[in-house]
Amino acid sequence: MENKVLIVDDEKLIVKGLKFSLEQEGMLVDCAYDGEEALELAGKNSYNIILLDIMLPKLSGMEVCRQIRETSDVPIIMLTAKGDDMDKIMGLEYGADDYITKPFNVLEVKARMKAIMRRITPAHKNESVLESGDLRLETKDKRLYIKGREMNITGKEFDVLEFLVRNPHKVYSRDELLKAVWGTEYLGDVRTVDVHVRRLREKIEANPSEPEYVLTKWGVGYYYKG
Repeated sequence: MENKVLIVDDEKLIVKGLKFSLEQEGMLVDCAYDGEEALELAGKNSYNIILLDIMLPKLSGMEVCRQIRETSDVPIIMLTAKGDDMDKIMGLEYGADDYITKPFNVLEVKARMKAIMRRITPAHKNESVLESGDLRLETKDKRLYIKGREMNITGKEFDVLEFLVRNPHKVYSRDELLKAVWGTEYLGDVRTVDVHVRRLREKIEANPSEPEYVLTKWGVGYYYKG
């Protein structure tokens, strides 16, 4: 099945180059050049992945990401021309799965996209429901229930939690989690893990400062208590 991609960037030469390269890979590509157009297309169509520039006319990429995340967990890669770490971290805070800093190599973009899309289908195809204590994870649809109540988390947050739940009591460093959940091809910063764990705790823990599910072993990493 062909993958459908939405590219959102007001720099038409960048869009043209990405579109051509991705279509050579057999992907179907839609393009938007401002934030409002991006939201309109994302609302009408189903995409496998979105490449989203931070600096856009009409609505910023951050706001577009935030609004998409209210209704969809489609993977989002933020594109930023700035080297400021805060832009990258803020992109993750708003629900992005990854970021790439301009200027970028199109081969890197495609490698990041493929790594994310490979993880859309759960590795454990024969185990679509995973239950542990109060948690129920429906891996096919990436739905999480705690004490019967569905929790609104993103696909990447679900992936982090699923990995830890499948390996209870085992402590994983940031590097190990980055490789296990984002893949060995991922070139981003280990702080990506911290951002996703913190955001996950804010959504599923009664008291994020005293977590019950995803715990920290100081100086080592994170683990699921089981």
